[in-house]
Amino acid sequence: MKKLLAMMLTGALITGMLTGCGSKTSVATEESANGNKVVEDLNIAFVPSREPDEIVTATEPLKDMLKSEMSKLGYDINNVNITVGTSFEAVGEALTAGTTDLGFIPGGTYVLYDDGAEVLLTATRDGLSIDSDSAKDWNDNKPTEATDDQVTYYRALMIAGPSEKGQELAAKVNAGEELTWEDIDSANWSVMNSSSSAGYIYPSLWLKDKYGKNITELSHAVQSDSYGSAFARLASGQIDVLCCYADARRDYEEDWTGDYAMSNSIWDDTNVIGVTDGIYNDTISVSKSSEVMQDADFKSALQQAFINIGNTDEGKQVIAIYSHQGYVAANDSDYDSEREAQKFLQSMSAQ
Repeated sequence: MKKLLAMMLTGALITGMLTGCGSKTSVATEESANGNKVVEDLNIAFVPSREPDEIVTATEPLKDMLKSEMSKLGYDINNVNITVGTSFEAVGEALTAGTTDLGFIPGGTYVLYDDGAEVLLTATRDGLSIDSDSAKDWNDNKPTEATDDQVTYYRALMIAGPSEKGQELAAKVNAGEELTWEDIDSANWSVMNSSSSAGYIYPSLWLKDKYGKNITELSHAVQSDSYGSAFARLASGQIDVLCCYADARRDYEEDWTGDYAMSNSIWDDTNVIGVTDGIYNDTISVSKSSEVMQDADFKSALQQAFINIGNTDEGKQVIAIYSHQGYVAANDSDYDSEREAQKFLQSMSAQ
């Protein structure tokens, strides 16, 4: 079941032409001349969210950066080995087995393998000027703008378009009225594939929490192959509502009046009718069974080293391969919403 869920969660990102993870490592007990503890090997595995050669090339500078930061924190690492897993679940299994020490994995993968992995850090991303669970707040304060604040999660939005039905739903929300299931079900919806957190999974949880309904119970829903095609359908009136990540309108603002030939701006033509819980960002997780990770001080130093790296311009260039801006210390409970998402996927697969 875990493998099935992981494959559903990662969808088209999984590829089979990638290198494997490393072999078991051990931590040395001797000290170097400067009094630092010596670690012979640190094995790091990345999930295949990009082409493996691209990831390996982009992250090559991370080796020396990590050695340098860890040396300042009391550990001399002789070899930092970077590999790309053959799939998302392969990295999770390697963490569980202890054949890799540290993995760059999404939150969904982490909760699938949290029996063998421990979350160390959460990646940060640029924040938005609006972060509310109230749809009306998003409409009263639009347009949404980027901020310099770094955040550890993003939200998914249900956005109504310029169609008659879309405007009808938006008017109720902006008047402070609660939408009924009949209101929701009367609209034409666009969703993404079932592996999409913002385009399917979290909107499904929203429908479940608000109405006790599954997204598959919508009478009129089409699956779009991209957010671009979904916004094109919204502009043309083929659909009334789409599900997307919170800053999607910023990404398609120019297309709205360009390729989609709309006379009004995307902010004038669209309104939010639903807001999901936060979807936590990617993790840096460590193996619970790796020998080197049995040293609590080493884990603490590693956590600080990645935070330090993420605070430098050179470090930001490296972690940009995963669209990371930096890192903050993580808590396991941060990913409880992902656990709910996994329960949802499990119930869907059982149907």
